[in-house]
Amino acid sequence: MNPGTDSSSAGLTYREAGVDLDALAAAKIPIMELAKRTLGPSVLSAQGGFGGVIDPGANSDTLIVASTDGVGTKLRIAQAMGRHDTVGRDLVNHCINDILPAGALPLFFLDYIGLSNFDQTLTTEILKGLSNACADAGCALLGGETATLPGIYHDDDYDLVGFIVGTVQRDRQIKPENTSEGDVLIGLPSSGLHTNGFSLVRKVFGFDDDPSALNDRLPGDTRTLGDALLESHRSYLPVLRDGSAGVRQEVKGLGHITGGGIFKNIPRAIAKGLAAEVDVRSWETPPVFRHIQRTGEIDDLEMFRVFNMGLGMVVVASEEGVQSLLKDIDGAWLLGRLVEQTGDERVITSGL
Repeated sequence: MNPGTDSSSAGLTYREAGVDLDALAAAKIPIMELAKRTLGPSVLSAQGGFGGVIDPGANSDTLIVASTDGVGTKLRIAQAMGRHDTVGRDLVNHCINDILPAGALPLFFLDYIGLSNFDQTLTTEILKGLSNACADAGCALLGGETATLPGIYHDDDYDLVGFIVGTVQRDRQIKPENTSEGDVLIGLPSSGLHTNGFSLVRKVFGFDDDPSALNDRLPGDTRTLGDALLESHRSYLPVLRDGSAGVRQEVKGLGHITGGGIFKNIPRAIAKGLAAEVDVRSWETPPVFRHIQRTGEIDDLEMFRVFNMGLGMVVVASEEGVQSLLKDIDGAWLLGRLVEQTGDERVITSGL
């Protein structure tokens, strides 16, 4: 199985929806080379990780972890439904989940809202979501920028981007290189699509031309399709934090399953020379993903390349730490384990 190609897909693909994952991966290579020139000795981790790690000084016991992201075209769903109080929570929680893999807890958050015309009601709704999520996480909403840019944004368009900074004690930093052959993979359920794959979803249902399907009841669910799609990105901070000390000590690695699915994101959490054996039959795919797949006639591999498929975070733990994590985290399940890498593939799936 080659997760890097979708040419054999009989149904819709992400590429046809305007997002070419392979081209994006290739485009990052020269970008990474340019960024590499700027990295000094204080940078402990940068390219390839979920968050960048900075050492502020040899005498400091605290490392700084930072990340940035956006909500993407999920904003189009919010616009179609006239609901903007959830996308701020999406953004904060996504960014929190991107610094957790380093073991960091959030310290402060900054936002950027770009729009064509200033709209007090809209910005207030967005900020409610940002504020509520930050308050829940014990993270300061320190500031931000609201830019009115007619000519760049048009009509009701707006964009939402966030920047997070967190900290981790030096001796509690989580590093991919600390994972080992034989470590166990634990799956944590997502709350839905989170913030990835919405360009393909919009293509599948034709929402941009006719958003009426958002009001249809989702098969196998009590919610409408629109409500399911707007379900907020889950934060894994509450179930993974160890008080104020950091992430639970049983955790050896974390993979936040975002763009690129399991094939891109699990390798970011494990040491070189290791591969992850993942049984995709170990959990039930939620109804929203099944409905998207049936409607768009999308093949299985493409679905797992684009969406989280109900798996929002992968935890790597030693055999000794597995049972306490499964016991304490509601909905967690055994996903697979780490083995020696013998070929090109870093993620070896069964059931797909």
